[in-house]
Amino acid sequence: MNLNELTAHELTDLLKEKKTTPEAVHTSILNAINTFDKSVKAYVRVNTTASPAGNPLSIPIAIKDNICINGTETTCCSKILKGFHPPYDATVIEKLRQTGASFIGQTNMDEFAFGSSTENSCNGPSRNPWDINCVPGGSSGGS
Repeated sequence: MNLNELTAHELTDLLKEKKTTPEAVHTSILNAINTFDKSVKAYVRVNTTASPAGNPLSIPIAIKDNICINGTETTCCSKILKGFHPPYDATVIEKLRQTGASFIGQTNMDEFAFGSSTENSCNGPSRNPWDINCVPGGSSGGS
């Protein structure tokens, strides 16, 4: 069973039944990113030190690169924001932190979310993971 291929609901059930651990889920997702992201280019930043933060039901999540995470470079996939580290968390990040969420990385997108194919990113285009010859669609193609 590849933990990275399960839904959040399936993972939550396994965690509640103590059939897996948050660390095992995290490791499985990182392994998938390391294996596939060279060709898919879904992530612009990967947090290899993300941890489940003591939450026994923590499932690592990815955040689109236009949502501010305090102290973490956030560029909206634009060169103009390279080096920008917001001094605050977006409200959604605050709420996720309250649940003990673990942020595994930030995902590719069209620059400033202007587009519909994720081909207009300073990090290069994302690819559809089921067919890398196709675009993933949407301004949130990395997600």
